[in-house]
Amino acid sequence: MKILCDTHILIWYLTGDSRLSKKARKLLDDENNTIYYSIVSIWEVSIKHSRKPDKLTLSSQDFANFCDEQGFIEYPLNKQHIFMIDTLTRSEDAPEHHDPFDRLLISQAKADGLTFITHDILISYYNEHCVVSV
Repeated sequence: MKILCDTHILIWYLTGDSRLSKKARKLLDDENNTIYYSIVSIWEVSIKHSRKPDKLTLSSQDFANFCDEQGFIEYPLNKQHIFMIDTLTRSEDAPEHHDPFDRLLISQAKADGLTFITHDILISYYNEHCVVSV
């Protein structure tokens, strides 16, 4: 399976955080899966680390280096991924979701046939087959 990870899943995995579910760990540890981390996640970590370094102590450089050390593959962003944002659908009763990083990550997975794993409850409201809650 080709898996694109939500940023928090990667952070939890890389830092050994107990919030990472057993299901997520199993998917990430399975040698039959190809694990990708998006350039979008590097960007997200950079912004969040610079705004609140006491809350997110991992720098974007460290994040990318740790992903590389784990054998995860960097996933690029292109204009087709951005255009795909317009095709994302959500349930009408879904709570508002304004995270541009999440929308880009889902769009990347949808455009390229990847499985997007997340723990974010707001993402589960997207009616996209590529999204898997873990």
